[in-house]
Amino acid sequence: MDPLELFLQGFLGGVPLGVLVYLALRYGLGGLFTVDQNERAVKVRLGRAERLGTDLTNRTGPVSEGLARTDEDRYIYPQLRVYSSGGPYFKWPWEQVRKVSVATQTLNMAFDPDEPSANQDGTVIEAVTKDQLNTGLTGQLRYRVSENNLYAFLFGVKRPISHVMGFFVSILRQRISNFEAPASVQDPSLSRVEASIVAGISINDLRKNLRDLNEHMDHECKGSEARYGVVLEASLITGIDPPQDVESALAAINTAHNHVSSDISLAQAAADQKIVQSRRAVEIETLRAQAEVEPLLALSTQLSLLKRSGPGALQAYLRNIRLGLYQKAQSVFMAVKHD
Repeated sequence: MDPLELFLQGFLGGVPLGVLVYLALRYGLGGLFTVDQNERAVKVRLGRAERLGTDLTNRTGPVSEGLARTDEDRYIYPQLRVYSSGGPYFKWPWEQVRKVSVATQTLNMAFDPDEPSANQDGTVIEAVTKDQLNTGLTGQLRYRVSENNLYAFLFGVKRPISHVMGFFVSILRQRISNFEAPASVQDPSLSRVEASIVAGISINDLRKNLRDLNEHMDHECKGSEARYGVVLEASLITGIDPPQDVESALAAINTAHNHVSSDISLAQAAADQKIVQSRRAVEIETLRAQAEVEPLLALSTQLSLLKRSGPGALQAYLRNIRLGLYQKAQSVFMAVKHD
């Protein structure tokens, strides 16, 4: 046989075997994948994510607890089959794997994912208070991707972090714009003086109630998990700073307020001290009066008993008392009756 024919025969006979070996290596071993410890994965089959069931959505379970009733019908996403850390897992050639990190991450609350240079290079976010002061806010935001609502994060919105930051900033600015200090923190005895000094100064109220502000933000941002598949674990507002031209005026107001509060406290302390001294003086005088009255009452009781004991007992008692006084006296002046 011609050598060329032998070569062609061997080559054509080995092609199917080579193709099979290539396919086995490419789509057999290449179809295996693993998931890291801080990752979760979903498989997408021909553009459609693998679901747990046709009727299971994010409204089944605690995901939609923080969502307002008016928004429940707008944010309905199917539940996906989530592959947790481990493996190896297998995927077919027509399937794709989308991996997402579920580790808790920290962001500056002023960070803008679409434009990092905004908000003073992502360091300070501005908000207007109820008294029209432009305030600078600083702080941090902790978040993580919700593995219970990965559909919203992967397919619900194009840029979920941008949506979440916009959602957070809108809630924060709305809260700052109409924040009022709780009535329970105001001292009723100083309400008139404080009203004349710090009326309408909302920055002071915000600074004194940072904890309440952070708790309000945590409560209002619970709906981000159902909306965007991102859990806002905590918001920590650390600084509230007014413009520089307002800071000096606020410092003067706060100084005057502190002086007035100090003067009122001193006046109240002095008044309380005088009240205590007056009560003590009344008690002392009352005890003195009682000490003077007690012998007289005892003498009256004794004389009444003597009078009841007999007709001459009282005269005898008076005579004995008179004699005792005569013995103690050095001189006695007697009155003499003239006819």
